[in-house]
Parts: sequence; C-alpha cells; structure tokens
Amino acid sequence: MPRLLVVLDVDSTLIGQEVVDLLADAAGAGAEVAAITEAAMRGELDFAASLTRRVALLAGLPEAVLTAVHERITITDGVPELVSAVHDRGGAVGAVSGGFAQVLDPLAAALALDRHHANELEVRDGRLTGRVVGPIVDAASKRERLLAWAAELGADRTIAIGDGANDLLMMGAAALSVAFDAKPAVRAAADLSLPGRSLRPVLGLL
Repeated sequence: MPRLLVVLDVDSTLIGQEVVDLLADAAGAGAEVAAITEAAMRGELDFAASLTRRVALLAGLPEAVLTAVHERITITDGVPELVSAVHDRGGAVGAVSGGFAQVLDPLAAALALDRHHANELEVRDGRLTGRVVGPIVDAASKRERLLAWAAELGADRTIAIGDGANDLLMMGAAALSVAFDAKPAVRAAADLSLPGRSLRPVLGLL
C-alpha cells in the first residue's frame, strides 16, 4: 500500500495563532509586527527578511515568555483526528514552520507528530537576542523538508496544507495541495481550498 505523508504549516494552520504576533504583544510591538506579518503572508515582502525584522523587535524578552505564549495557543479543530486517521492508515504527519521550535517542539510531542521543523530563537542569559539560530526556514526550506521526509519515509502520496505565500513551494511539490482559510494567492494555486477553520474535511481526502 502506498505510504501517505501529510505536511502542515503551523501558524494559522496547525494552530489558530501567529506565534510571532503573540510574542510581539509581550514586547509591546504588536502593531508593528502584525503589519510586517500580513505583508509577508500576502507575498509583498521576502519572508526571510520580514522574519529577521520581526524577530529583532523581540530582543530582550525573557525566555519565560515562550511558556506564556504556549499557553495561549489553540490547536485547530480536527488536527488530533487527522493525525490519528493518517496513523491508522500507516502514514505519517509532519509540521514545518517559519515560526519557532521552542513552541513547535512541545506541540509536536503532544500531537504525536512524526516529523517537525522550525526556526530556533536564539536565547542568551535567559533572554531572546532578537535573532534566530542557523538558516531561516523559508518557502524553499519547507519544500525541501516535505521532499526529504517523503524520501526518508518512502511516501509516494503527499498532501501539503497551508495558508500563506510561504507555503506555496511546499504545496506545489505535494501530490495534493490544500489551502486552509488561506490568502487569495494560495487559494488560487491550491488543488483544494477549505474556507473554514476546521481540518476535519481533510479526513475525506485520505
């Protein structure tokens, strides 16, 4: 039986929030960061440059703010059921994010995701430095991760689910692409578009 791999974006897809916006609220830079986020998601700004600008505004926040942000996150309706359904079929579920590993790691463990990858916020002396560690996870990185996981797992059926411009390359590399409550450009490019805030309809695609 062909092996299935489902890969999801994280912010506003796997979860209901944009984590960088929650961190920005804690830094008192909410409006500025939200404006940069929206422009990037619409494809008007290069993602790596926009993330660098947004993360720089978080410099000085105590590391403990990551725990507080995690408590504000809500899992999108249907995610646990989707993970269970894919596992029941012998498949795997991955999440790849232009967000942050400090938030995704515990989510991945709680949801029993098979693979996950995100940016790592640099922390020194208990505070965010305003930088990320290593290369930024951008659109090309997301595509590479989907293809690498598929090869590693022997998956010849792939589904990619996302909402923003940063997901388009990953979605284009998948056998089936699903736009989830997405921006117009993403809806136009996807094979299927889900307008609501539930991933339960994806169960029917499996």
